[in-house]
Amino acid sequence: MEDIIYGRNAVLEALKSGTRTFNKILISKSVHPSEKINEIIDISKEKGILFQFTAKENLSKYDEYNHQGIIALVSPIKFIELEDFLSKEHQNSRIVMLDGIEDGQNLGSIIRTCVCAGVDAIIIPERRTCPINSTVEKASAGAINHIDIIKVNSPVSAIQRLKKSDWWVIAAEAFESDNYYDVDYNNMNFVLVMGAEHAGVSKSILKLADFKIKIPMLKNFNSLNVSNALSIIIFESVRQKLISER
Repeated sequence: MEDIIYGRNAVLEALKSGTRTFNKILISKSVHPSEKINEIIDISKEKGILFQFTAKENLSKYDEYNHQGIIALVSPIKFIELEDFLSKEHQNSRIVMLDGIEDGQNLGSIIRTCVCAGVDAIIIPERRTCPINSTVEKASAGAINHIDIIKVNSPVSAIQRLKKSDWWVIAAEAFESDNYYDVDYNNMNFVLVMGAEHAGVSKSILKLADFKIKIPMLKNFNSLNVSNALSIIIFESVRQKLISER
């Protein structure tokens, strides 16, 4: 089985991460030389990865993607097991669980935000979620290669397992009473659960949550998508962490 990565940023970050197996990199002969293209070529040579310049028309089957004249044929992303993640030592660690995110652009943006915020892992369900594909990889700007992705059969069972390992569960839901900035995110391992774009966090997970938080709105118009909401909440935890380290 083979996946594709397209776009200069996504291909370059995947090369740098060393977490993917590259079968071949195709570069359009008509692509304009750039620092990133040169870096991709240099790393490919260094790692012994096959690359070739090809006529523009040979990439026409990928024209549905904004590939910027570069396509990498790679092995699929490798998921890790929850138990393997929990077997490591964790102190003030953070996980984001996505409960039914179906939009690839949102998923890619969430992954990118999580990497920037230093989140340790992302949990996605086996079903009722967007597949990890080239759209997600491009939207993440290659960040997907810099974070552990855990796929689970049952989000509820995963939450129960985390709670047994002394992880705190924080669920974001628009109609709760507590504001996201009232939680002390320091001195605990926690999993932040973000729900689907329309359905929100499932009731079964809400019942298990230690904290149920919202982002207050000044107008009666809840227009934030899940990617926006996650950024606001997770960077509050970053703010608190930086303050505590002063």
